[in-house]
Amino acid sequence: MRTHSHNDFVAAKPHASLTTGEVIRMLRELKGWTQTDLAERAGIRPTNISLLENKKVEIGKRRAEQLAKAFDVHPAIIIFPEYEAEEIKKAA
Repeated sequence: MRTHSHNDFVAAKPHASLTTGEVIRMLRELKGWTQTDLAERAGIRPTNISLLENKKVEIGKRRAEQLAKAFDVHPAIIIFPEYEAEEIKKAA
């Protein structure tokens, strides 16, 4: 049996970036919330939560702020998921 040392491995690089809708869905699911739960906490209609998660509408500053407040995260985590991946992990 061959043994491996730590130096035999190379860290994997990310192959996919997250969209705003995917971040919203991921944060919501990690909290165990339904779309209706999030809608109530954020003051956004459940239909609009679905549209955001499925990339049917753009998020906009106001909605990003409402969602960020509901999730207790900075709005940049939602608006710029490709730059805030580490913060998303911390929020989960």
